[in-house]
Amino acid sequence: MPGLGKHRRPKQRPIARKLAFAGTGGAALALPLISATTAGAAVTQPAAAPAVKTVTLPAVKPALEKAALPLTYSVTVGDTLSKIAVEHAVNGGWQALYEANRSAIGSNPSIIRPGLKLSIGAAAKAAAAKATAVKAAAVAKPATTYANNLDGWIRQSLDIMAQHGIPGSYNGIHRNVMRESSGNPMAINNWDSNAAAGIPSKGLLQVIDPTFRAYHVPGTSLDSYDPVANITAACNYAAARYGSIDNVNGAY
Repeated sequence: MPGLGKHRRPKQRPIARKLAFAGTGGAALALPLISATTAGAAVTQPAAAPAVKTVTLPAVKPALEKAALPLTYSVTVGDTLSKIAVEHAVNGGWQALYEANRSAIGSNPSIIRPGLKLSIGAAAKAAAAKATAVKAAAVAKPATTYANNLDGWIRQSLDIMAQHGIPGSYNGIHRNVMRESSGNPMAINNWDSNAAAGIPSKGLLQVIDPTFRAYHVPGTSLDSYDPVANITAACNYAAARYGSIDNVNGAY
């Protein structure tokens, strides 16, 4: 019996951790139980999927065509344009090779000096293409035929004059021809001051030889009696001095 005035010391609670026994048969396995007040329930998290690493492969570049670079050839003793064109398979032959190098070669394609550098690549191909285009145009357009008379001579002269930028009209030419020679291409003046000086006026438009040579139009005959050559040279002279054969109405 407890004494007076004394209190019984309260018994401490046994440790909340208890052992639960589980087992089969006679064997027992002690499993610790954790109070829900002191620890949260364990939750099993699913394993994270491994990160997938993306590998970027270097881009495969398509093979590029090798740029066509102009090729050059150094002329040696005994070379000709024809020989070089054959040996290097120049498209268009020696003519294309000459056109591509005209400025270096000069006006005579038969003369090429040793050591001269010739373009036999891109420039020669371009010249060949141009020459082919010109030939194709010539084939496509039939050549114009002209009558062998005053009408035909004037018309042919006018076409040549147009190519060289020489002004003049059919009527202007015809009017002056009839006054100067009456349409005779072999007419010659043997009595005026020019004749006395040994340079008589000749042809349809009565041109003296020095004037004919000075105003001769390329592509026409070098004979001052030739009717087309005579007309075009006279019109070229008249254009330089008077602006056009159309402005000539008397001796010129």
